[in-house]
Amino acid sequence: MWLSPHWDAERHLSHPPGPDEVRELFKAEPEAKGMLLVTPNDYGTCGDIQAIAEVCHEFGKPLIVDEAWGAHLPFHPDLPPWGMDADADVVVTSVHKSGAAVEQSSVFHLQGDLVDPNVLKAREDLLATTSPTSLVYATLDGWLRHMVQHGKELLTATLALAHSTRAAINDLTGLRVMGEAEFLGEELAKSPDPLKMVIDVSALDISGYQATDWLREHQRVTLGLSDHRRVVAQFTHADDHRTAGILLDALSALVKAADDFETPPPVDLPSSDELQLETVMLPRDAFFAEVEQVDADQAVGRISAEMVTPYPPGAPAVLPGEVITKEVVDYVRSGLNAGMELPDPADSELKSFRVVARKP
Repeated sequence: MWLSPHWDAERHLSHPPGPDEVRELFKAEPEAKGMLLVTPNDYGTCGDIQAIAEVCHEFGKPLIVDEAWGAHLPFHPDLPPWGMDADADVVVTSVHKSGAAVEQSSVFHLQGDLVDPNVLKAREDLLATTSPTSLVYATLDGWLRHMVQHGKELLTATLALAHSTRAAINDLTGLRVMGEAEFLGEELAKSPDPLKMVIDVSALDISGYQATDWLREHQRVTLGLSDHRRVVAQFTHADDHRTAGILLDALSALVKAADDFETPPPVDLPSSDELQLETVMLPRDAFFAEVEQVDADQAVGRISAEMVTPYPPGAPAVLPGEVITKEVVDYVRSGLNAGMELPDPADSELKSFRVVARKP
């Protein structure tokens, strides 16, 4: 069962759901085995893990938190709560994203008695490699030791640097760093990660896709995320005034160059309801079904046999087993034309879609 996120229709942003939605879902679906909550999201907005954990535990269900962007959270009191401190049962963390370990360095944490550690280990063994690299373990252990000993000091400096950099970016004409005023509210997020710089570039009359491509090509600065109107920069404990200065210089150059950009192609943005596709087959059944490749206009009303995922952040717009709609086809095709990355469709140009074959 899918649980709808909080949706900001004005800014076209989603935020983690709240405890009331979780409670209603467990009442409606008593056979649900637990909940998987993604927080923080790639824009740095966080859900109310403590309140959601309390609801899950009322029903005797475990809460699993995908905290891919939260490796730094346990090490400073001015950051949003870490899942383990907020009573989650399992927390999965990608240390290579906001920590300092090599790629693929992810860990999971377990507490409480709602998840059997032997079962968890057995299932992890099904997915993990039988040939792990010592480099992954070494960087995980080294980073953890470093943060336990020096993390608060390092992150105190990083938070101050992020604060001053945020103010400097806001002084650049046409740029605005989004923050609590845009992110927080009863139907929005519980807290933001102050180390995420979500920069709205729409006042420059350019898209985030254009900004990211230009910064990479002309300034050798690579940002982690872009969309139709924003770019996102991530600060970590490894940043200092030198790296912050590189970002500021690159953004200043972007502001000066923006007048020469072509008008960005429009992206057909659906409403939150239009993004909620109907699931009529189990994803596994649709993926392994007999399939065919059909033209984009013929895909409407058909059952998808593939994922179509704007990346980053990697949240699928279409999943196997869902009925494809015109609104979502227009969204992903116009997004691709505007610069959106879509790594998984069989047809990289999205002139056609992979769908479940019709039965004779």
